[in-house]
Amino acid sequence: MIAYIFQRLIQALLVMVVVAFVAFILFQYVGDPVVFMVGQDSTPENMALLRKELGLDRPFFVQFAYFLSNAVVGDFGISLRQGVKVSTLIAKSFPATFELVLIASLLALVLGIPMGVYCALRNGHISSQIIMATSLLGVTLPTFLIGILLILVFSVYLGWLPSFGRGEVQSWGKWSSGLLTLDGLNHVILPAFTLAVYQIALIMRLVRAEMLEVLRSDYIKFAKARGLKAVAIHYRHALRNTLVPVCTIIGLQLGSLIAFAIITETVFQWPGMGLMFIQSIQYADIPLMAAYLCLVSLVFVTINLVVDILYFFIDPRLRNQS
Repeated sequence: MIAYIFQRLIQALLVMVVVAFVAFILFQYVGDPVVFMVGQDSTPENMALLRKELGLDRPFFVQFAYFLSNAVVGDFGISLRQGVKVSTLIAKSFPATFELVLIASLLALVLGIPMGVYCALRNGHISSQIIMATSLLGVTLPTFLIGILLILVFSVYLGWLPSFGRGEVQSWGKWSSGLLTLDGLNHVILPAFTLAVYQIALIMRLVRAEMLEVLRSDYIKFAKARGLKAVAIHYRHALRNTLVPVCTIIGLQLGSLIAFAIITETVFQWPGMGLMFIQSIQYADIPLMAAYLCLVSLVFVTINLVVDILYFFIDPRLRNQS
């Protein structure tokens, strides 16, 4: 198992180096940071002096090594638009995105997996068919449209839930949370459900398809012939083997919630990293864009690594091979 994890760690590090290189390319070919910082009316001498101070006169790979060493410690420089350290801006907006993605992930898992199992066990039943037909809406409708419809129904017509912002939050140093206040919980419901709708539908349909495949396998038929209880067959044997391929997809989909959060945060004006990233694109804030790219990639790589490790506890064949 140690060798397996070490191999996955090496692969994860290589991926992060490639992503860091792509992020570094943004500094080289998407505008000139010196022009952004001093303006086009500055003298060539002032621009050359600032370029030297920033190390932009060094060779390409020397600059990349310097960028990589700073990225490892979370230093991505100064925001070109706000003149504040990028790490400070990320630390301010990350808690909002983390809470939104956390609630959406829990909703996707808590609702998606049981609904998929139910539809597989009740395959052909009218209730299963209704759930499957409804899930098509979650897969086909775009996220922004789902958010707008939820705002229209629950905020405009019914007036039950707020339509934008994060609400009242409590702060502990650099970390802030809205999950401990009633106003904060009310504000997170609509954006979290909007973000989770697609994941719920996808996970549910995937679990159902895999569950139906497992239930048709020979060892399930053998377990029924031995007289095992239906609960043991469905949840101890069938569901456990269903989760082996499902874990990979679920891991990738939960990681992609951060990418989908860009749209959701824009619709609900949620003060997270997605909204920050959209604003950085509008103002060509390259350091902020590069930091966001590296951070999202780190989340994907970490989730993939965790999923690979979970295989050892789900699939005994991997333990036997190690």
